[in-house]
Amino acid sequence: MIVLKLAWQSVLNRKFTTILTILSIAVSVVLILGVEKVRSGARVSFANTISGTDLIVGSRSGDVQLLLYSIFHIGDATSNITWKTVEDIKRRNEVDWLVPIALGDSHRGYRVVGTSQDYFTRFRYRRNIKLDFTDGEPFEDLFEAVIGSEIAKVLKYKVGDEIILAHGTGPVKLNKEHGNTPFRISGILSKSGTPSDRAVLVSMEAIEAIHVGWETGNFQKDSVQQSPENLRKMKLHPKAATALYVGLKSRMQTFSLQRWINSYPEEAITGVLPGVAFGQLWALIGNVETVLLIISSMVVFVAILGMLISIMASLNERRREMAILRAIGASPIEIFTLLAFEALTLSILGIIVGFVSVFGAMLLLQPFLENITGLFIEIATPSSREIVILGIILMASIVAGIIPAIRAYLTSLSDGLMIKF
Repeated sequence: MIVLKLAWQSVLNRKFTTILTILSIAVSVVLILGVEKVRSGARVSFANTISGTDLIVGSRSGDVQLLLYSIFHIGDATSNITWKTVEDIKRRNEVDWLVPIALGDSHRGYRVVGTSQDYFTRFRYRRNIKLDFTDGEPFEDLFEAVIGSEIAKVLKYKVGDEIILAHGTGPVKLNKEHGNTPFRISGILSKSGTPSDRAVLVSMEAIEAIHVGWETGNFQKDSVQQSPENLRKMKLHPKAATALYVGLKSRMQTFSLQRWINSYPEEAITGVLPGVAFGQLWALIGNVETVLLIISSMVVFVAILGMLISIMASLNERRREMAILRAIGASPIEIFTLLAFEALTLSILGIIVGFVSVFGAMLLLQPFLENITGLFIEIATPSSREIVILGIILMASIVAGIIPAIRAYLTSLSDGLMIKF
């Protein structure tokens, strides 16, 4: 106990060096725990880009490709699903609800998504949160559109403004505008951190309306451009969908419906489980988190190395102190314990300061990060992985502290007494 008390007094007497060492360890803990929190939060937020949807259905393709174009609106489908197929799926007893989406048009570089009004009630993200409006309401008229928060911010749009959609999703200058059918913005979605922030949402019937005369992919010369009034009078019905979001009455039926869809005889379609597809996609891009973890580990290594250098550098200044302790009866093992306990104390204090700082920062920054980036970082008790990380830091610090302790242990009594002043 006397040795431990001496070690604590020694730490207090070297306040400046002690504080710097504790701060260096704390910063490393903040960084590595912060990276771990962001990593886990990013993974959860990524996987929960869409929530509550049991199956995503599209034309026959890979799971990741279907996920990319149906959820993230990246890339294009190999083909569309006929509306007869959509109706066949909708009539299945297992299906509770179905939301179609149609892609293929854009507005100033942003994707246009044709869908139904059910999109605003059925599309959920993160913690089963539904889409909300900062202004306006869902589309009602044939030529009304709902835009995402990013579009409204970047292009400075407001409810009531008119926009022109373009045919195609390539570079803006190559797209051909549907200039005869302007859309009025009826609503602006709240920021969600999902692809909906960067989407222009219109009805499936509106997609059919703007493509009257565009059946071949380009406007046919012998076709007459229809006015919005004439298009409203037409009986427009969707002919195809790019993908479907499907919710089931019971998740126990997911695999049976998936098998039926994958073996559907009328058309080559596939149904994927969002969670499985997200896992496959994360495996492709997950190397980034490994790089971050390596960088954080290097910072921890530098902090522990700094503590080791600090204690080693102080040994020459403390040789007389060690010699006096030996002279008054301290054994070599007690000298060893003194130095080891000092290193352990610095490590524990650094870990505590870092741990408290991480959770304090999370309490302050969580709403800000969620609002700005859409990244939700849950404030919860430390996970087993985080506890292991802290344990590794502590063990590494103890090992680093043993090195100067061994050197002090081997220092002879006469070596300390022969120091000249």
